Amino acid sequence: MGLIASLRQIFGLTPGADFEALIAGGAKIIDVRTPGEFSGGHLRNSVNIPLNTLGGKLGKFKKDQVIITCCASGMRSRSAKAMLQSKGFTNVHNGGSWHSLNKCT
Repeated sequence: MGLIASLRQIFGLTPGADFEALIAGGAKIIDVRTPGEFSGGHLRNSVNIPLNTLGGKLGKFKKDQVIITCCASGMRSRSAKAMLQSKGFTNVHNGGSWHSLNKCT
């Protein structure tokens, strides 16, 4: 396994996901960083729902909606993806860092 594949597995990044196409197709981007981190810079059209509050806000989203989670490094977004999937969300992708996703928008 190559370095990039290993890192994708460690951070729970969706292998082969075309984030640019997902975003162009209307995917909802959930940034799970703190409000302070979010105010320091974020993706256009992303919504800030800190990881520690995400569980209480799941009703805002459809379970089959395309969702991309992001954060500063990919760790919290991996947890957010796992949480969403455990609650029955079927089309969730870990986008990793918001900086990386910014190249797709």
